[in-house]
Amino acid sequence: MIDLYTWTTPNGRKVSIMLEELEIAYTVHAIDISKDEQFAPEFLRVAPNNRIPAIVDHDTGVRMMESGAIMLYLAEKCGRFLPKGDERWPAIEWLMWQMGGVGPMFGQVHHFVKFNAGKSAYAEERYSKETRRLYGVLDKRLEGRDYIAGAGRGEYSITDMATWPWVSRFDWQAIDLDGFSNVRDWYVRIAGRPAVQRGYQIPKYASEIPLP
Repeated sequence: MIDLYTWTTPNGRKVSIMLEELEIAYTVHAIDISKDEQFAPEFLRVAPNNRIPAIVDHDTGVRMMESGAIMLYLAEKCGRFLPKGDERWPAIEWLMWQMGGVGPMFGQVHHFVKFNAGKSAYAEERYSKETRRLYGVLDKRLEGRDYIAGAGRGEYSITDMATWPWVSRFDWQAIDLDGFSNVRDWYVRIAGRPAVQRGYQIPKYASEIPLP
């Protein structure tokens, strides 16, 4: 049994989607970051950096924070959603691309464009430009592919699960997915997965999955 500590954010949804895809038992603990619940001492014992998501795996005694590390752990534990052989490291490479680029940059657009528009023209332009660049990188990667990692047309993996929740806020980023047709098709393909639809609503219903 796994305890999942999470909220309705892209990083949180990465792990809830993966747990739904794995179809393993887990218990959800909502950590309402709008009420600063991530700073509670009991959560600090699980996640020393005070950030969701985090897990406790009662089968192994493992406590883990950081969404990318959690996904790698679950993939290794369950033997699923991480390509093997020569495709393993490219999958991890693109996971790190999400962790180091997509998440931080898209998050800055949410802060400056979605919630604080007009306060810093420089920041809005800087982060919006970088976000559009990253969409272009992903669009090129997906040319002729169904999924980000894996050989041939690609293999659905943790790399897709990690990136998709950030793209699901394309409207917050003022991005028209029709301008990135490969990303649009990939996004819609994943949005149709039942496990994604379930995981998106963990730990509570927030809204329907936005579609282009």
